[in-house]
Amino acid sequence: MSTQVTKVEQLANWIGGKKVAASAKEFLPVTAPSTGEVVAEVPLCGPADLDKAVKVASEAQREWGATPVKDRVQILFRFKAMLEAKTDQLAEICSLENGKTVDEARASVSRGIECVEYATSLPQIFQGRLMEVSRGVECRTRREPVGVVAGITPFNFPAMVPLWMFPLAIASGNAFILKPSEQTPLCAMELAAIAAECGLPAGILNVVHGGRDIVEAICDHPGIGGVGFVGSTGVAKAVYTRCSANGKRVRALGGAKNHLVVMPDADPEMTASNIVASFTGCAGQRCMAASVVIAVGEVGPILDRVRTQAASLVPGRDLGSIISRKAHERIVAYIDKAEKDGLSIVLDGRGAQVPDRPEGNWLAPTIIDHAPKDHPCSCEEIFGPVLSIIRVSSLDEAMEIENDNPYGNAAAIYTSNGGTAEFFSANARAGMIGINVGVPVPREPFGFGGLFDSRFGDGDLTGEQAIDFWTITKKVTVKWSAGNRANWMS
Repeated sequence: MSTQVTKVEQLANWIGGKKVAASAKEFLPVTAPSTGEVVAEVPLCGPADLDKAVKVASEAQREWGATPVKDRVQILFRFKAMLEAKTDQLAEICSLENGKTVDEARASVSRGIECVEYATSLPQIFQGRLMEVSRGVECRTRREPVGVVAGITPFNFPAMVPLWMFPLAIASGNAFILKPSEQTPLCAMELAAIAAECGLPAGILNVVHGGRDIVEAICDHPGIGGVGFVGSTGVAKAVYTRCSANGKRVRALGGAKNHLVVMPDADPEMTASNIVASFTGCAGQRCMAASVVIAVGEVGPILDRVRTQAASLVPGRDLGSIISRKAHERIVAYIDKAEKDGLSIVLDGRGAQVPDRPEGNWLAPTIIDHAPKDHPCSCEEIFGPVLSIIRVSSLDEAMEIENDNPYGNAAAIYTSNGGTAEFFSANARAGMIGINVGVPVPREPFGFGGLFDSRFGDGDLTGEQAIDFWTITKKVTVKWSAGNRANWMS
């Protein structure tokens, strides 16, 4: 798929329900990864632009927060319907700016729509608790919005991750400021425009572009009460530390190095197809990608199937492109080092080309076998379609490797034995566990989030725990004398 762009647009921010020119003096080219074509220019905004958005959002939030939740979600019902009608359009934009295949982009939009649907159910799950704690005395809870909140989202899912955050945040009564990746800003602007078309009040959803300066400004701004973040571990930790120092609530999801443990009793075909889909999907540019297989015992036939199936994938058709030339060079450097260190490159994706898009950042599936457990390709997040295979003789040895992993995002096992599966799920140090599932992404109301160096801050960014994050809970204790308990219903 190649989308023709005849004019390079200089993007504006989205503030108060409309495009607002940025005060930034510096603009960054937005390059389509699959063609090398510059498709837009994004402003690198600073504190002044953010302050403008916060002021507008704060003013709009007062009335929005006082609106009953049942009325707030009516707009989200329309938003969900509009997203469904425009899924193909959003998928094209996502594919253009991110490099995913259109099918992958469409799937990511659909996953985001599920989060919108969950937000529409808020009236059924938003209610607090009520109990008579002693004679004539009641305790109850009530949820209130935080106020103005923000989300900082990554390049790899430019539609889905914003939809993880802002629908539930605004349904909870907050105003939201979205800072999308400067590499993929187009989906964010489209989502904001669609929301406005559905009747979302001006100022409730805003988009401010930029890089590090705007991220730091979000962390520091006293008018922003909560921040959600998804990105690399280093930046996640920095955002968490800076927001916390400023008294903000923050949940920051970082990187991963996910392990797939393959047992000899695993189903060969299901296991092979799952592993290939996991490490090549989205060109491996997702925190849920399987980047390490820990092969336990005699599983050679399964690994042969993995290699054969991965080798059949065609870049540009089955596999999207790498986000940038810099990222491509970094990934290739890991493969080069593995080769230099004498590891077995059983499938080499370097040098991949797509004839009709020669300037794209293409890398075919790559498999590195017999990798030592302490080699960089086994320990560091490569973030590309590269699979490292570590061979061990026992499940205990596999678990030791898994548990030494500083990340704790996801881990999976392939086995036909229920006892083995239960042992793994109980002992793997990860927030999301797969049993014969290579990409164990929970679906609502189960939240998305890892542990350890994959998450900073308590709780998940989607599902039930996200409601707690985007709201403040008040506890109210009430006692009335008998005469004062009368009301209009008496």
